[in-house]
Amino acid sequence: MKTTCTKAICLALFLISFGFANAEVLSVTGKVTDASDNSPLVGVPVTIKGTNIGTLTDANGQYSISTEKGKILIFSYIGFITKEIKATKSRIDVALQPDTKALSEVMVVGHVPQKKTTLCGSIAGIQVQRGYYPPPVPAYDYNSEKNEEYKSFAENRFKDAKADPLSTFSLDVDAASYSNIRRMINLGQKPEKNSIRTEECINYFSYNYPNPTGKHPVNILTETQSCPWAKDHLLVRIGVKAKEIPSDNLPASNFVFLIDVSGSMGSANRLPLVIASMKLLVNNLRDKDRVAIVTYAGAAGEALPSTPGSDKQKITEALNNLQAGGSTAGGAGIQLAYKIAEKNFIKGGNNRIILCTDGDFNVGVSSTDDLESLIAEKRKTGVYLTVLGYGMGNYKDAKLQTLAEKGNGNHSYIDNLQEANKVLVSEFGSTMYAVAKDVKLQVEFNPKYVNAYRLIGYESRLLNKEDFNDDKKDAGELGAGHTVTAFYEIIPVGVKNNYGSVDDLKYQKTNVSAATSNNSNELMTVKLRYKPIDSDTSIKMEVPVMAGDREKKMSEDFAFASAVAMFSQLLRDSDFKGDATYDKVVELARKGLGNDPQGYRREFIRLAEAAKQLEK
Repeated sequence: MKTTCTKAICLALFLISFGFANAEVLSVTGKVTDASDNSPLVGVPVTIKGTNIGTLTDANGQYSISTEKGKILIFSYIGFITKEIKATKSRIDVALQPDTKALSEVMVVGHVPQKKTTLCGSIAGIQVQRGYYPPPVPAYDYNSEKNEEYKSFAENRFKDAKADPLSTFSLDVDAASYSNIRRMINLGQKPEKNSIRTEECINYFSYNYPNPTGKHPVNILTETQSCPWAKDHLLVRIGVKAKEIPSDNLPASNFVFLIDVSGSMGSANRLPLVIASMKLLVNNLRDKDRVAIVTYAGAAGEALPSTPGSDKQKITEALNNLQAGGSTAGGAGIQLAYKIAEKNFIKGGNNRIILCTDGDFNVGVSSTDDLESLIAEKRKTGVYLTVLGYGMGNYKDAKLQTLAEKGNGNHSYIDNLQEANKVLVSEFGSTMYAVAKDVKLQVEFNPKYVNAYRLIGYESRLLNKEDFNDDKKDAGELGAGHTVTAFYEIIPVGVKNNYGSVDDLKYQKTNVSAATSNNSNELMTVKLRYKPIDSDTSIKMEVPVMAGDREKKMSEDFAFASAVAMFSQLLRDSDFKGDATYDKVVELARKGLGNDPQGYRREFIRLAEAAKQLEK
C-alpha cells in the first residue's frame, strides 16, 4: 500500500514538473501610449488575465512582465478603453483609445454616483511583479464624507491698490489638495469646497522656469497676460524656481518614518499603501542615508533603530511587520520621532520626519492647537516635517495641513502608488531637501496702472505687511529644484471694479496722479525674502513688472497654470470665476501641454473633462 502511494505521488510530481517544463515562459516588454496623441501613459496596470499578477508602466510608459506564452494580458486605465492582447511575442506596444463614452455616462443622482466603477479601481488587487503591491481600492462610502475634516476659509477678494498697495504671503510648497480632489472626482464625487486650495492645485505641476545662476538659491520670473476668465482684467504670474541639485549630491539624510498603525489605518488604501510607498523611498536610499521607524497606536514605540540605507533588507522587513490596531496616540509618536531624529542628527545634512497617517489623532496631545504648539516648538531643533496623508472617508486634512505648515515641511496626499512614486522618488529633492527657508513674497502695486487686485489662493498663508521684514516670522520652505507659482488678477485703471469698490475718502487725498506715482512704467514690484538653510538672517530680492509686459506672447506654462487656476475656481464655484467654463479649461490646458514626459498635464485634461460631467 505504501509503495503504491509513493508511486502515485512520484507520478503526480513528474506530471506537474513535465507541465511546467513545457510551459514556455515569455518576458514581455513594451510601451503604453495615448492613441490620441501618442503620449506615454504612466501607472497603467498590466495584468495577466485570470490572476492577480501584474505590473505598472513607468514614467515613460514602459512595462515589463513575465508570463506563459499564449496568456492574455489586460491593459486597463482610467478614462481609456481596456485592451486584451495575447502574449505571443516579447515586444508588445499598446495604444489605448480615450473612453469618452464612459466619461459621458457618469452622472450623479442625489449623493450616489452611478457607474462609479468606470472611474475607480483600476489597480484593484494587482500583485505587482516588481516587488511592491498596490492595495485594492475599496468601495467608497459616500455617507462617510462627513467624517473628513477640512479647514474652512474665505476666498481672497479684490483690494484697492491705493488704500492697500501691499500684498504679503508665505510661499506654499504643498500639493495635497490636487491629488485629494482628483481622488474624489475619479470616484464620481464633486469635491468638498474647502478641500480645494487653488495654489496647491497649481503647484502640483512643475514648470519650465530657469534655474538660478547667480548667488541666490532661488530665481524669480513674471509674466502678464489678459485674464482668461475676465477679458478686461490682467493676470500676472509670479514664478519662483529653487536651484536643482543632483540626487547623488544631496547631503546625507537622517529620516524617521513616523507611521500611524492605529485601527483607523487598517483598510487597504492606508497602512498597506503606506508600506508600499515607503519601500519606494527605501529602494532609492544611498549608503550614507539612515532610517529609523517609529509607530504609534495606543502608545508610541520604536519599530526600527536608525539603520544605514545600505541595509535595505532590514528596513523592508521592519515595514513588512507593521500591523494596524488600537487607538491613535499621535502626539506621543511625534515626540518620540523628534527625540530619535535629534539623537541621530546629521550636521549639515537633511534631518526629517516623514509622518504617514490619516490624521485621526485621538489619544494624548490630539487637538489641532496642541499639536500646532508641539510642532512649532520642535521645529527649532532643525528637524523638518513632511506629512503624507492617506485614506478616505475619515481623512483629517485640516490637521495635517497645520502640522506641515508649522513643521517647516510640506503636505502631500497619497491616493495610489503612482502618486507615492511622484512624491518620494521623482520629486525626492524638492519634497525632502530644502535649499531656502522662511520664504516670503511681498508685492507692491502701482496705483497709476492698478485699480484693484486679488491674490488667487494662498488664503492660509497670508501675512501682515510688517511680517515681510520680520526675521522671527515663520514662512515656507523651498526644496531643491522646486517651482512655485502665484497668480494675481488685476483690474486696470479705467476698468470698473464690480467687486466692492468704495468712495474716495473725505479727509485724506486718495486720487493718484502721474506725479505721485513718479511717472513709473512699472505695474508692480515683486519682493522676495529667504533665509539660507544655515542662517537666521534673511536676504531680499526684488524684481519690477513693467506695464508693457502684457503685449508678450503667452507661454505654455502660463497657459497651463492659468487653466488649473480656472479649474479650481469652477470647482469652488468662486465669486470671481467670471465667464470660466470647463471647455475653456481644457482648451487652455491643451495649449499648455508642452513637454509632458510624466503625463500629469494630460491627466489633468481628462480630470477636467470628468469634472464637467459631474456638473450635469
